[in-house]
Amino acid sequence: MFGELLKRLTQPDDTELPDEDARLALTALLVRVARSDNDYSDREKARIDAIVSRRYGLGPGGTSALRNEAEALEAEAPDTVRFTRAIKDAVPYEERRAVLGALWEVVLADGDRAQEEDALVRMVSNFLGISDRDSALVRQSVDNGT
Repeated sequence: MFGELLKRLTQPDDTELPDEDARLALTALLVRVARSDNDYSDREKARIDAIVSRRYGLGPGGTSALRNEAEALEAEAPDTVRFTRAIKDAVPYEERRAVLGALWEVVLADGDRAQEEDALVRMVSNFLGISDRDSALVRQSVDNGT
């Protein structure tokens, strides 16, 4: 089902992803972080829905549909390293910083900053090519609710 998107994500190519593909890939990354501690809670799903709604201007039906597709894509996606590096190659830097903020929102959604989630976000930040300074600033911003 997602073969073409996964192929585009994992094969070297200098072109940006079409908007719908980028939305799906970035939402799948949110799902991957939420699932990383083996506790994919309703609060995390609700936070992903809120992020997707805010970022893409989707209503409840569209938000839920995108998350459901992203859950399926995440399950089929290659290892986090290749998946994240592919997103890096397809998404501009400022957008990747915003994605990192969304990832931290998901990690903190259930009130528990699980070690697995924390480690995965730090790794993803590196693979997304976000500088250590920017990564720290993004995390602090989310921690402070700003």
